[in-house]
Amino acid sequence: MLSRTAAALYWMSRYLERAENLARMLDVSYSLSLMPQDGSGDGLDELAMPLQITGTLEDYRNRHGALDAERLLHFFALDGDNPGSIFSCLRAARSNAHVVRGRISADMWENINATWLEMREIASQGLSGYGISAFCEWVKQRSHLYRGAAFGTSLRNDAFRFIRLGTYIERADNSLRLLDSRYEMLGEQAEEGSARDYYQWSALLRALSVFEAFSEIYRGAPDKRQVAELLILREDVPRSLRACLGEAALILASLPGENGRPAQRMAAELEARLRYTGIEEILATGLHAWLSECILHINHLAGAIHSAYLEAA
Repeated sequence: MLSRTAAALYWMSRYLERAENLARMLDVSYSLSLMPQDGSGDGLDELAMPLQITGTLEDYRNRHGALDAERLLHFFALDGDNPGSIFSCLRAARSNAHVVRGRISADMWENINATWLEMREIASQGLSGYGISAFCEWVKQRSHLYRGAAFGTSLRNDAFRFIRLGTYIERADNSLRLLDSRYEMLGEQAEEGSARDYYQWSALLRALSVFEAFSEIYRGAPDKRQVAELLILREDVPRSLRACLGEAALILASLPGENGRPAQRMAAELEARLRYTGIEEILATGLHAWLSECILHINHLAGAIHSAYLEAA
């Protein structure tokens, strides 16, 4: 397969997964902004959390100055000039899908194209007419439809492997960033065991669609230890880091050629590290410090994949 074809398939999938995860970030930050404030805030810090996580807060300040709820939401969701917006991710996904239209099924293309056309319609109306929660649900539903079309209609070949690889690399990175979002917003001042603490963890679990899984595995209210274990080490949770790296390692091992050895080795080493790491070891290191280091490892793995498979020889 040509490297540019592999790159388009890989990035098509990454951008679609990124759009979904950005919607999940927006969902949890919007939920937290609606919580009763302690008198020191008006919910704007919570709404700005996705921009802080994605590194676009400075860009927002340069363009718009002071934080404003309506501008924050538009910038993160619908601003075509913000490369980190949901709008831009869906546009990039559609652009990459168009490049490889002959390598994906008709159902996949129709889903991606229809999503982009509807996205443009939503952008022309604005979020005020659509609703934040409804918009986030729409993005997630379109992503689910795309994945269903991909799994239900794709030939199990290298093209399908690059599509899945992009999904799992992006999901691993974003799940870690969402887990770390509580630290980004509250730092070390988070009150463990409080009602606010319970609502924050519950909002995060619901945004990642793992609240029911948490309730089945654990007893009692969610806390840092249990949520971190669920989203990092549980192999049976589809959005956990271990599940994503396990799938990525298997996909890389199945790709042909010698160029991919460094990426294969890196993925296997990361998966093995998670397999033999306990949650107490992670917490002893410091959850924020551990997550920050792991995000760097995921980025290095993505770089190795790019060098091995996606760069033109």
